[in-house]
Amino acid sequence: MIIEGRWSLDDRLEEILREVPFEVRAGTAAVTVRLAYDTSQGVIDLGCASPTGFRGWSGGARDTYTISGDWATPGYLPGEPEAGTWHVWLRLHRIPPQGLDYTLEITTATVVPPEPEVAEPPHGARPARRGIPDAGGLRWFAGDFHAHTLHSDGSLSIPELAELAHGRGLDFLAVTDHNTVSHHPWLAKIDRGITLIPGQEVTTDRGHANVFGDVGWVDFRRPADSWAEHAERAGGLMSVNHPLGGDCAWLLPIERRPAIAEVWHSGWWDRRWGAPLAWADAWRADLTVIGGSDFHRHGTDGLPGAPTTWVLAEDTSTVLDGVRAGRTAVSAGPDAPLLLRLGDELLALDADGLVLVGPDGRRRIVRGDRTLLPAIEGRHRLETYENEVIALCE
Repeated sequence: MIIEGRWSLDDRLEEILREVPFEVRAGTAAVTVRLAYDTSQGVIDLGCASPTGFRGWSGGARDTYTISGDWATPGYLPGEPEAGTWHVWLRLHRIPPQGLDYTLEITTATVVPPEPEVAEPPHGARPARRGIPDAGGLRWFAGDFHAHTLHSDGSLSIPELAELAHGRGLDFLAVTDHNTVSHHPWLAKIDRGITLIPGQEVTTDRGHANVFGDVGWVDFRRPADSWAEHAERAGGLMSVNHPLGGDCAWLLPIERRPAIAEVWHSGWWDRRWGAPLAWADAWRADLTVIGGSDFHRHGTDGLPGAPTTWVLAEDTSTVLDGVRAGRTAVSAGPDAPLLLRLGDELLALDADGLVLVGPDGRRRIVRGDRTLLPAIEGRHRLETYENEVIALCE
């Protein structure tokens, strides 16, 4: 089946997500969709729904997907293709004033095509852990709350990403592919010495949010308040992502502001720029700050753990409970200067000569590479003499 058409800028402004129907007959073993358009002129995101609901999303990262009972293209959910009316989802992300022609080629097969093979990376050693004392029977764990794989627009498989994060000394990593949960079933099967937390980056052109936990697919087509309600209802957490991140900045209306935000993102290139901290203070008084590399591929964004979020928890399986309780800290990397709360004190590691800034604005110089300092309630940070942020601690 070939479907051809043309989208205009008026079409995008009227309704950004379009559904193109097609029929699947009983006995179909696989469905394949191919989208073609002039990618130098615009961007059309791609997804799929079957008669029973969501079957996958790849955004602008792919132009082809296959769904079968045995396997599916990363980003899509495997399962027998049920008979009935399916829909190709097309989100008109960038449509030029002159319009954009497109072609959809939809094919069905009675035999499942062979699944593409993905090589397993070798398993290496993890760097030595830093000498950080426990606090109240809990332990500080190093991780990253934002990373992508082949299941959306990342370049690495899940094992490759896990191996990279493990080799950088992380204890946990949230895998947050865009608008899909196709990666979730694989996370617990990956044995790379690191805990992989199921997540999804709920992605629109007016703001992104991470929802953490195995909570099922969050419908990005609905208002942002519904994302938070979905997460809360299913026992997960929602975080506003890179709220000042260029064309991905948070512009969505929301009545119940999430208590967690990715204030420190790899895109915070010049940390003398105080806008992220000002945004955090204005968002809500009890905000819990986390960090995310937003890793997609080598050479772009930050590597996993740049920045590193530290969470005080019983073990890596309870990291989300630690975030929910506000027990977080953020550093530029796993081995970078660090500020951690130990009861009513702060532990400053490798921070000699940096400036400790308290929530009341008071400043003092840190002396020594392992220093205990008094703490008060609220967020503290380490800065250079130029006011460059080096570490955060709730």
